[in-house]
Amino acid sequence: MDLAKYIRNIPNFPKAGILFKDITPLLADSAAFHEAVDRMVKQYENVPIDALSAAEARGFLFAAPMAYLMNKPLVPLRKPGKLPYQTHKLQYDLEYGQAELHVHIDGFNPGAKVLLVDDLLATGGTLEAACKLIVQAGAQVAGCCVLVELSFLLGREKLRPHDVFSLIRY
Repeated sequence: MDLAKYIRNIPNFPKAGILFKDITPLLADSAAFHEAVDRMVKQYENVPIDALSAAEARGFLFAAPMAYLMNKPLVPLRKPGKLPYQTHKLQYDLEYGQAELHVHIDGFNPGAKVLLVDDLLATGGTLEAACKLIVQAGAQVAGCCVLVELSFLLGREKLRPHDVFSLIRY
């Protein structure tokens, strides 16, 4: 199945000059969504993984069904004020400002091998911050798995030395 045909291009969103990759057609097609999740899970069937993690919010769309199918815990990385318990936190820079991610201090077992999941890898800022937060929380990054990668933005470079797998590359 050609999953790229389920990604819709939206010109000039969220601002002029940007060609937005809209994943909602893939999510709306049960066969395509199922195929995408199955392929992502299959990529890691022989990789030792203790938990999956994703930054809010679109990463949750893929990390949750993957964690379920892999029978692994899912540890959410959330925006400030969204987690009710004590957290590790990491501020990071985005193209147009700053953001912050939090994870519960007991979210990962010490030394756990964590698969980081997201819908899209662009410049790599959010995934890079998520990797740093996972390490700060005492775990290891086992890999980064994304549905779509905009390879021309070189986000993969920011994630070195971590392995990156993407189903669809532009």
